[in-house]
Amino acid sequence: MKLMFASDIHGSLPATEQVLSHFERSGAKWLILLGDVLNHGPRNALPAGYNPGAVAERFNSIADKIIAVRGNCDSEVDQMLLHFPITAPWQQILMAEQRLFVTHGHLYNPDKLPPLAENDVLVFGHTHLPLAEKQDTVYLFNPGSVSIPKGGFEPSYGMLNDGVLSVHALNNDGVIAQVEITP
Repeated sequence: MKLMFASDIHGSLPATEQVLSHFERSGAKWLILLGDVLNHGPRNALPAGYNPGAVAERFNSIADKIIAVRGNCDSEVDQMLLHFPITAPWQQILMAEQRLFVTHGHLYNPDKLPPLAENDVLVFGHTHLPLAEKQDTVYLFNPGSVSIPKGGFEPSYGMLNDGVLSVHALNNDGVIAQVEITP
């Protein structure tokens, strides 16, 4: 199964357009949104092209292909604009031999892991920092932020393809980080 991940969009229409373009070309079955979809939040500057209403419309056009979780900047008012659920704090995606525990990162993260079995994957956003690695017995994956990257990284998104989790630069598709996950 091929999946695409995007996090911390924060209402940026240009970033949304790029995400949707990559998703369309990727052949991924699902677009996984890791929270902070529409609102920029009080700790962030307005991202380029801030237009939450238009972002909602664009994602609504593929609502049947989205799995999403709630970020710390998402609210019930945001849910009123979106035609897919975003209020769950986490989701689980079951694969043949392991699961992806998908969350924003403000409740569960590498410092506060949910109950995970050996070789499960914690997929999270929130930090705006890309990460793809195995830590002890579990995998950690963060696609970074498509609109407000931090730590000197460029805007990025993630992919799961043929057992490889990879973080890609939004603007040039270069690989920033990757890890092969094994059951």
